[in-house]
Amino acid sequence: MVAIRVIREEGADPSVPLPSYETTGAAGADVRANLPGGASITLEPGQRALVPTGLRIEIPQGFEVQVRPRSGLALKHGITLPNAPGTIDSDYRGPLGVIVLNAGQEVFEITHGERIAQLVVAPVVQAAFEAADTLSDTARGAGGFGSTGRG
Repeated sequence: MVAIRVIREEGADPSVPLPSYETTGAAGADVRANLPGGASITLEPGQRALVPTGLRIEIPQGFEVQVRPRSGLALKHGITLPNAPGTIDSDYRGPLGVIVLNAGQEVFEITHGERIAQLVVAPVVQAAFEAADTLSDTARGAGGFGSTGRG
């Protein structure tokens, strides 16, 4: 198990739980909105907002934390993350905010303490990018979008 150190932002509500796995087989830990003064954020259809979590995290070198949408919010309300999966690098120590987009057709209210996204811890491999004169041939070649079948 990888340890992710967490501190709360000054002024964050300490009663909002830290990220947690809701089941023993969960890949993502749910993270919650920690809104100043316990307020809420209203998102009109097509609107996006940066939702504070009130947290800062320390990720070990060699890992990242991916920020992903919650499937229930996406299916039921059209709530998603426009940059999913978002990446939090191991050397970032700033506030953890989640960019939330209302892709639905109804107004959606994000309430204080609501589970808004999930965090997935993943290993990272850094590559050495090298200039080359040629690339190896493959059966696909330069075939791009949709070249291997429908969609």
